[in-house]
Amino acid sequence: MVAKTVMVMGTSSSAGKSLLTAALCRCFARRGFRVAPFKAQNMSNNAAVCNDGTEIGRSQALQALAACTLPRFEMNPILLKPEGNTRSQVIVNGRPMKTLEAADYFERRQQLWPHVTSALDRLREEYDVIVMEGAGSPAELNLAGVEMVNMSVARYARSPVLLVGDIERGGVFAQLLGTLWLLPPEDRSLVQGLIVNKFRGDLSLFDSGVTILKERGGVDVLGVLPWIEGLDLPEEDAVALSPGPRKEDSSHRMGASGCEIDIAVIHLPHIANFDDFDPLAADPRVQLRYVRSIEQFGQPDVIILPGTKNTLGDLRWLRDTGLASLIEQKVASGVNLVGICGGYQMLGRSIENPHRLESEVERADGFGLLDVFTTFESTKKTRQVRMEITDDAFAPGLLEHSLEGYEIHVGETTSQSPWLRSPFGQDGARSPNGQIWGCYLHGLFHNDVFRSRWLSQLVGKASTSEHETRNPESSEQYSSRESLDRSLDRLADTFETHVDFHRVMEIVFQTTHSQGSMHVR
Repeated sequence: MVAKTVMVMGTSSSAGKSLLTAALCRCFARRGFRVAPFKAQNMSNNAAVCNDGTEIGRSQALQALAACTLPRFEMNPILLKPEGNTRSQVIVNGRPMKTLEAADYFERRQQLWPHVTSALDRLREEYDVIVMEGAGSPAELNLAGVEMVNMSVARYARSPVLLVGDIERGGVFAQLLGTLWLLPPEDRSLVQGLIVNKFRGDLSLFDSGVTILKERGGVDVLGVLPWIEGLDLPEEDAVALSPGPRKEDSSHRMGASGCEIDIAVIHLPHIANFDDFDPLAADPRVQLRYVRSIEQFGQPDVIILPGTKNTLGDLRWLRDTGLASLIEQKVASGVNLVGICGGYQMLGRSIENPHRLESEVERADGFGLLDVFTTFESTKKTRQVRMEITDDAFAPGLLEHSLEGYEIHVGETTSQSPWLRSPFGQDGARSPNGQIWGCYLHGLFHNDVFRSRWLSQLVGKASTSEHETRNPESSEQYSSRESLDRSLDRLADTFETHVDFHRVMEIVFQTTHSQGSMHVR
């Protein structure tokens, strides 16, 4: 049996497509269906690594979790990872193909489209329902002939479409009705339901709006979704990151928020895999901020240099903006400094780039704060790993404790002070006093025991009891995986409360398509 499909499209970027796709995946999974997400083409440096080492967008990995299935490259056959203003690395079927300028990419549609259709076909052979996600808007008229992610996919799958509008940004009538009216008849007939998203306040105030949309658009309004506060779910891309308020001193910070640790993550221009830090943001002891300038810096207790898709370019940006000098000053005053992946590379003595990967810069000096040297190799490493702690100086009591995560990098780094070991070798480095450290392991802070022990050590509350040293898990209360599942269930519960899911089921299972027109059985 070929799987049924439903496609979630938005009137614009950030309309909520990714989360509503995840909600639908969880709703179908809870009813016993084998369900999988699918997004033909994604653009994001926030990536995930599948079990086989292939790479997909983080949002599709989250949707797979919502669907209670394992992520695989077919769920996102084309991933674009921006390296500059107009240039992106093109990931096809989970592996790097080439770095292309935007104009060159669109010229390759004929070459890339078969990868989209074959990936979708394989998923449809193995699952009951495929929940597909579009990108941007289906009414981008200048891209209608070359796009590979919106109506081209819906037409190929002959899939019903749910169109989502974002009422928070205003103009929801123009968004939804304008999109419908701009679509050609063949595409308009595929749109079988409208959803108004992100409504703040009394939902009944929009009752007349529902009537207007239905009358003017000729399409059922399936529901009005409220704004959902406090979902502990990773963002799809860095657009969602915004710097927090500046904190002048720790007494104000602790008195105002109750937080004990102020962590500043440097919002690099090409920041990648920033969901690494979501568990830190969720910890009540932590105030986590993303900063892009000296003015936003404040007085952090910890500075984190995150992963990046352009290590050398972002290292130059740090120096040009004066942030590099400020970081060095803060470290000299005793502030802790952590580097993950590209940020770890920056903390070393030098970075060699003989193959001109990610940028044209051949070589650069690093901060020189860790005794490591990095060389960019031509082969990208993407793999899930389990590592063992061999030096627990900044997470006391965790010697030989295992950590899980993934690697995604082109650099090979030699270290004189590694603190992690895996079947692939050693990883990481630290300063002699443990104030500065780094590693390649993405997902490090999702390891609840390590995260809690490191934070406790920072605030001087590391446990020394024999019981907790032998059983570090016993003291953990917050689980990042359990928090994700709770948030996905709450998202699905909200969706089912405010959207006519019975009608969604009818749209998915009780309609057929014939020559672009819909017929109810």
